[in-house]
Amino acid sequence: MTATTTETTVINHFIDGVETAGVGDRTTSVFNPATGKATATLRLANRADLEAAVAAARKAADTWGEISLARRTAVLFKFRELVASHVEELAQLVTAEHGKVLSDAKGEIGRGLEVVEYACGIPTLLKGDYSDQVSTGIDVFNFREPLGVVAGITPFNFPVMVPLWMAPMAIATGNAFILKPSERDPSASLLLAKLWKEAGLPDGVFQVLHGDKETVDGLLTHPDVDGISFVGSTPIAQYVHETATRHGKRVQALGGAKNHAIVMPDADLDNAADHLAAAAFGSAGERCMAISVAVAVGDAADLIVKKVEERALAVKVNNGTAPDAEMGPVITPAAKERIVRIVTEAEAAGAAMVVDGRDLVVPGHEDGFWVGPTVIDHVKTEMTAYQEEIFGPVLVVVRVDTLEDGIKLINANPYGNGTAIFTSSGAAARKFQRSVTVGMIGINVPLPVPVAYHSFGGWKASLFGDKHIYGPEGVSFYTRGKVVTSRWPETHHASGASYNFPSN
Repeated sequence: MTATTTETTVINHFIDGVETAGVGDRTTSVFNPATGKATATLRLANRADLEAAVAAARKAADTWGEISLARRTAVLFKFRELVASHVEELAQLVTAEHGKVLSDAKGEIGRGLEVVEYACGIPTLLKGDYSDQVSTGIDVFNFREPLGVVAGITPFNFPVMVPLWMAPMAIATGNAFILKPSERDPSASLLLAKLWKEAGLPDGVFQVLHGDKETVDGLLTHPDVDGISFVGSTPIAQYVHETATRHGKRVQALGGAKNHAIVMPDADLDNAADHLAAAAFGSAGERCMAISVAVAVGDAADLIVKKVEERALAVKVNNGTAPDAEMGPVITPAAKERIVRIVTEAEAAGAAMVVDGRDLVVPGHEDGFWVGPTVIDHVKTEMTAYQEEIFGPVLVVVRVDTLEDGIKLINANPYGNGTAIFTSSGAAARKFQRSVTVGMIGINVPLPVPVAYHSFGGWKASLFGDKHIYGPEGVSFYTRGKVVTSRWPETHHASGASYNFPSN
């Protein structure tokens, strides 16, 4: 959409240490999903803006990578304290542009802070290995160096957390980082840029470049960008990976998901229902780790469906700033239309509507983008509701006879991001965790997002590239290894070179 003349707030880029309008003349509108009203005009970068940001990053990377680890960690510690002191302001920005409730917005900031804290330990994380006297008078050691300039292309659903999964790791390891946030909720990124600067980060090391496909393609193909981190849908993740790899860049591209949770008959069904509802409807289901498929095993099916129905009907849907709100709107009218279409198709194909949120209206916010919690039972694998990533507050229930059937169902699905099992059986849990072809697994935990000192990433169509995000694999992704074989012979002991292959 084009910005209207009634909008007063303009959201700019942050290039080379300053907030700037850039030279591009294209704009788009930013909306509050709860009200349906445009709240700001976002400037979109053109090629000149992209070149300016990359040039500043290239210059900054050449010096930042030479800065001592002690000075880098001083900036990271200061940045961590600044983000922690601005949680309320960041959360308000997220809620105003994404729609998620304030408590959820604060939660995502907290998870992002965990990665900042992990990055503060970079001196230990970058320690190399040393092998003394591998051959007479010869030692071998290794260390890691930054890639140079890296870009992060991040989604709308976590406008603070996902940038904080990337930027602290990239910056701690000595890179310059360009953030291309979602056009849907860009304001938090600009505040993060200002906090980085206040923390003492040199100009050009962290920049924010707003844009659309033109900007993304520019980053994917620019010869001075060395690496790309991406989180988004599977088709775009595949495009990002193929395009950037073809242009010689290191790429991690995290795609979509269709996360299943198996519910066994021996599970605590009240506990399972609580967590299924929270995992399916929290953040309006707009999470790549949301549980969107409940796999009900045997006798658990009727009971778990009834219990989830009760909880879905009790969810308080409202503007995310309301004190009692538990779920907000979806991000755009197009998202609402797609969710409603998929639910309607499932109903027409014979699925049972247990809870129907298609016609939800929130009093006082009639123009908002609302879809209520929705539960669909007796879903078949050929239905669109099962095959597509709905990315909305919809839980589909698939019934199977055995744990083995549930595992086969999960493994046949093209996605492999996250999964969970609810059971009181250690044997069932162990069989599950060893058998599913999924990257992140929860045992009685519905959203198994790893802590910062592990790494986040799925399998199959949920990840393109060989490195997961943040944690130890984040350090590896943003750096390259060097191995040095060293000899310092005493002059009077020097021997002639050998023409044979080196050996001990």
